Amino acid sequence: MIVTNANHRCTRRLMLQRSASGLGLVALSGVLADAGFAQELAPGRSHFAGEARQVILLFMDGGVSQVDTFDPKPRLEQEHGRPFPMPVEATQFDAVGNTLGSPFRFQRHGQSGLPISDLFPHLSRRADELCVIRSMRAPLAEHAQACYLMHLGAPLRGRPSLGSWVAYGLGTEASDLPGYVVLDGGLVALGGIANYSSGFLPATDEGSLFCTDANGPIVPNIRAADRQGGDRLARFVAEGDRTFARRLGPEGIAVESAIANFELACRMQVSVPSVADLSAEGHATRQLYGIDSANPLTARYARQCLLARRLIERGVRFVELTCVAGIRNVSPWDSHDNIKEHHRKNADAVDQPVAALLYDLRARGLLESTLVVWATEFGRTPFAQGNGRDHNPQGFTIWMAGAGVRGGMAYGATDEYGYHAVEDVVSVHDLHATILHLLGFDHTRLTFRYAGRDFRLTDVHGEVLHKLLV
Repeated sequence: MIVTNANHRCTRRLMLQRSASGLGLVALSGVLADAGFAQELAPGRSHFAGEARQVILLFMDGGVSQVDTFDPKPRLEQEHGRPFPMPVEATQFDAVGNTLGSPFRFQRHGQSGLPISDLFPHLSRRADELCVIRSMRAPLAEHAQACYLMHLGAPLRGRPSLGSWVAYGLGTEASDLPGYVVLDGGLVALGGIANYSSGFLPATDEGSLFCTDANGPIVPNIRAADRQGGDRLARFVAEGDRTFARRLGPEGIAVESAIANFELACRMQVSVPSVADLSAEGHATRQLYGIDSANPLTARYARQCLLARRLIERGVRFVELTCVAGIRNVSPWDSHDNIKEHHRKNADAVDQPVAALLYDLRARGLLESTLVVWATEFGRTPFAQGNGRDHNPQGFTIWMAGAGVRGGMAYGATDEYGYHAVEDVVSVHDLHATILHLLGFDHTRLTFRYAGRDFRLTDVHGEVLHKLLV
């Protein structure tokens, strides 16, 4: 108990609640005193020297078909139209048709001879950069839960995302941008923004959504600093801090995170308009990515990929790209009824921009320290559902490229129909453990104590995939 005068008594908690509205302004004064709104933020410490310093996650929401992209199965062609000969696992819609051969043709590419389907003519030129994992397996066949598992390491809301764990573990190299940015192309992964949550980690590690619509700002209400900026920011922070104080709980970490986020918001008024201004990029770069493509889906995803490179250059630790709107209302790769049409539209949107991103990162010397991950939540069945394919978590494909990863290789295998992963099977926890390893972390030691126990991204699972590392 604190006695303020003879007639008034104030508890320590009440004192902190009443004084909290001033804390943000105290912090703000230090920010505004610096003309550049900049301060050096010390990065976190990894457990050992990792090959990667940053990550770009290209998430293909909806379930990409492995047998139509990176895992060719000649037997599907030979038995096309016949009854499927293997026992069938439970499917999402219980509509099991005949064996379905791929409508796309595969060819070998690069010095490695990596087989890639004709869905990706641009990406196939980067074949020697890709480490294709053909033996992914997940326990879930429902989109939201599978997306949560891929992002959070658990099939439920409330856990910190992979990006948040990376930002928490490594800190940030960017003083004026978030450590974890999600570039929203119009369709966040099914399950919503909980996929990018910091969960019980500090709020400073939450994924910050940047809109990539060329017709508006990438962050609402962000303006460049001007003469009245200081006063406007002070009023904004004071109002926000008072609102926050009324909701204040007993944990002081919430106060620290709020103040840090207020400070970052101030600095972002200068940095965000700058990073979003693509006018400084030359015509050759815009053409490389497809910024001015006649296909509006390609153009929007190209903008995302170019923004990702610019964010990586400025030290953002983890950047995720969502799918673009315009193919389906949700989960654009979810090709139940027309695999040929829908996969073609999706591939046309991402092929050129992703290939350009890999080329550009390599040319700028950034790929050696940047891990690029192209992932989906599950695959698709080798038998038909109408003219499409149903969900298949028993075996699917992702790929990685860049820092510390062997390029031009296929790791693991599915059976002769592409149905089940049967060789060097990889779980989502194994994938997360490997990503953290490349960043310099022992995934069993990157923990956060919450509710009386130590949590980690990989729970009590996960093995590092040393065979696919340099």
